[in-house]
Amino acid sequence: MSDESRARIAALRGYGQTPPDPRWPGNARVAVSFVLNIEEGAESHIDDGDAASEHLNSDMLCDPWDGRRNLVMESHYEYGSRVGVWRLLDIFRQREIPITAFAVGQALLRVPDIAHQLVADGHEIAAHGWRWIDYRDVPPEIEADHIRRCMDAITQLTGRAPTGWYTGRVSAATRSLIIKDGRFSYDSDAYNDDLPYWLAHDGGHHLIVPYSFDTNDMRFASAPGFDTGRAWLEYLCDTFDQLYSEGARRPRMMSVGLHCRLAGRPGRARALERFLDHVSNHPEVWFARRMDIANHWRKQNPPS
Repeated sequence: MSDESRARIAALRGYGQTPPDPRWPGNARVAVSFVLNIEEGAESHIDDGDAASEHLNSDMLCDPWDGRRNLVMESHYEYGSRVGVWRLLDIFRQREIPITAFAVGQALLRVPDIAHQLVADGHEIAAHGWRWIDYRDVPPEIEADHIRRCMDAITQLTGRAPTGWYTGRVSAATRSLIIKDGRFSYDSDAYNDDLPYWLAHDGGHHLIVPYSFDTNDMRFASAPGFDTGRAWLEYLCDTFDQLYSEGARRPRMMSVGLHCRLAGRPGRARALERFLDHVSNHPEVWFARRMDIANHWRKQNPPS
C-alpha cells in the first residue's frame, strides 16, 4: 500500500468516537469562527490574462464568457468591495467580534482600504492565494510564485505576514507547497472535521483547521442552496444548537464563511445579525479568529 493510500484511509478514520478535548478558553462548548472572504478584483478576467470572464459565486448565474468581459458579473463583484465589505465589518465592529479574513493578494492591493480597516479592527488576515481562480491545472512552480506574491502583498499592506492559508480551489500540489514554504501555522483547505487535527509529513506535523461549505453563504449562488436569508439563518441556528448541545460533553468548532458580495447584501446581513443575536444569548461560546484556534490547539493538543 502506498503512503498516499495509507493517508487517505487515515483521513477516513479521523478521531472516531474519541475526539480530543479542545479545552477552549472559558470552558466554551463551541468555538465560533467567522471567515470573511476578500476576493473582489482578483476573480477571472481577460484583462488579467484569463481565458474567460468570471462565472461563479455571485447572484448572477451564467457560463464563462470566453475571451470577453462580462460587465454584469463585474458589477456583482464590485458590490462586495464598494458596499458589502463595509456593512459586514460594521456589524462585527459594533459587536466586538474578531474574525478571520481569507484575503486574495491582488484583491487587497486593488482596494487597500480594506486591509487597513481589517488591521484597525484587530481581525486576522489569512492568505487566500494571489488570484481567486481554480488552481487545479496551474503548474506547481507558478502556484508557488502565487503563494509568494500573496504573502508579499499582505505583508506590504499590513506590516505582518499571514500565518494561515486557504486556497479553496486547490491543486494536487497546494498543501505540499504550503508545508514546504514553512511560514504557515495552519491551513484550512479541508472540510472533514469539527475540530482541528495534525497532519504528519516528512518534516514533522502540519495543523489543519477545517472550514465548512454547508454553513457558507456561497450556497446562495449554488443549487441546491439557500434562497432567502431566513433559510440560511435557520440552518445556521440549527447547526449551532446541535454543536452547542454536543459541546456539553465534546466541545466543537463552527465555521461560517461569508463573501462581501453575498452576505454583504442587506437581506442576508440582517440574517447574519439575527444569528449573532442567537449565539450571543448562549454562555460558553468562544468567538475566535482561526489563528487563535490554531495557537490554542498547538498548546493544548500538540502532535503526538
